[in-house]
Amino acid sequence: MSTSPPFSLPGPPNLASAVRTRRGGAIPGLRYREVAPADPEKAAEVDRRLEDWARRLDLFPEAWNGDFAGFQFGRAVVLQHPQAVDLDRLTVAGEFLLAENVVDSCYCEEDEGRGGARRGLGGRLIMAQAAIDPFHGIPELEEEWREGVRADGPLRSYHFAMQDYAAVATPSQADRFVHDIARLHLGYLAEAAWAETRYVPRVWEYLVMRQFNNFRPCLSIVDAVDGYELPEPVYARPEIQRITALACNATTIVNDLYSFTKELASDPTHLNLPQVVAANERCGLKAAYLKAVEIHNRVMEAFEDESALLAATSPLVERYAQGLSDWVAGNHEWHATNTHRYHLPNYW
Repeated sequence: MSTSPPFSLPGPPNLASAVRTRRGGAIPGLRYREVAPADPEKAAEVDRRLEDWARRLDLFPEAWNGDFAGFQFGRAVVLQHPQAVDLDRLTVAGEFLLAENVVDSCYCEEDEGRGGARRGLGGRLIMAQAAIDPFHGIPELEEEWREGVRADGPLRSYHFAMQDYAAVATPSQADRFVHDIARLHLGYLAEAAWAETRYVPRVWEYLVMRQFNNFRPCLSIVDAVDGYELPEPVYARPEIQRITALACNATTIVNDLYSFTKELASDPTHLNLPQVVAANERCGLKAAYLKAVEIHNRVMEAFEDESALLAATSPLVERYAQGLSDWVAGNHEWHATNTHRYHLPNYW
């Protein structure tokens, strides 16, 4: 693949200031399923547990307090896992969501001012992978590895979230998550490499990257949080993998659409689907954004149609497909109503 960009991103560096925003609500024309609001008491209890967990592990400084409250981790996981067995499993889902954001912010995101950098990212991410996929060697070197994990906040977040998940999941479910985190890290590396070389991908290339750099680790745990296991031989079937990927891709495009103005404000060259469509089709951001909505809708329709067909084949597959759909729908609701983080472009 060429390291020189086939296109340039649209507009001048001050492009973000030209995009007027409006607060809250669902994206007009977006295909999504409505869900009931999150139980505020349940969300508050999960938040209380998560904040206590984060404080005990010393995961972030006082300056992050507003970010923690504004992210609404508790409300997110309550919306995403409406069939969760109990608060303990919801809290584990929240620990993973928090840990993945700590690693992303501290290791990957240069524009957030928290130490993230593209240069050397691979070395940091292999240590992050080892925090959940333990090192095995001679005893003294294993102890050095444990000390290294304990010495770093992002590594601690991964390690202890995985420890808590392994206590409620089967070994197969835990191993599935380890592999899906590796997919995520591969996506992080691709995005960082493109940013470092200023490569603007084609639309299909961008969406390939986002199939790795997406919410899949969060969806990997839907059966464990709901208190059952989709057996590995079933989970590995190509048609099950396809509906899982479609669900992950749909919800990741949703993130691109809702975070569009936020990303433009912090970094006008940040890659997201509307930006990539605009560069490839040489059109304005409004037209590109609406095209991205259309792409999402087609992916979402494929997920709904294909998962409905598979759900008819067995009660267990039906339960899993419902869990995927619940996560996608709940995550959309969280994006559409989280006005602390997201504002829509005024394109309608």
